[in-house]
Amino acid sequence: MSEESSSNEIGGIAADALRQFVDRIERLEEEKKALSDDIKDVYAQAKSQGFDIKILRKIISLRKKDRQEREEEEEILALYLAALGEA
Repeated sequence: MSEESSSNEIGGIAADALRQFVDRIERLEEEKKALSDDIKDVYAQAKSQGFDIKILRKIISLRKKDRQEREEEEEILALYLAALGEA
């Protein structure tokens, strides 16, 4: 075993590859945190202009779904509310 391979592999683990994965994950986690903070700021701006944040979050959630999925959820919701005497 050469000296280079022994320094890069410890206990059968490729240390350089592991370090690269860990570094990459840490950078992505930092980016995710920054994006999360940016989203919070946008919601705060919307709230300061009088928009209902709860409704905005609902709109974002609904827009992630396709039309058929939304319609199915609405039908089930209406059915459940009717069963509870709320419709």
